[in-house]
Amino acid sequence: MAATLGVVLRRARAVRALSAVEAARAASISGAYLSKLENDAVKRPSPPVLLQLSEALAVPYADLMRLAGYRVPGDTDGTPSAHGVGASLFAELTDEERDELLQYLAWYRSRRPPASHSVTGGTARD
Repeated sequence: MAATLGVVLRRARAVRALSAVEAARAASISGAYLSKLENDAVKRPSPPVLLQLSEALAVPYADLMRLAGYRVPGDTDGTPSAHGVGASLFAELTDEERDELLQYLAWYRSRRPPASHSVTGGTARD
């Protein structure tokens, strides 16, 4: 299932350890509006609001635009880059946080059948 704009905003805020009030203030929007965005009650916020959120939460603007349903110049399929959003969310990890996440990922993957995950996204036969 693809992440929605609200899910990405909520995750970005959590990764940045910002309260809703802090994030809303940083983006120059109201807390109530941020809550609506995070709960996907607003389907297509304006590009200026997305730019403010992008800057406040350090998430690529183009990916927020795509998640809100806007076309971005140069796109071939219009889908947000999972790598772009993920990379931006974890760009400021400390070495200790990175190590803990890698340990968690190894544990998480050990619980799943081997064919259900792959670095390339294919099957175990690829």
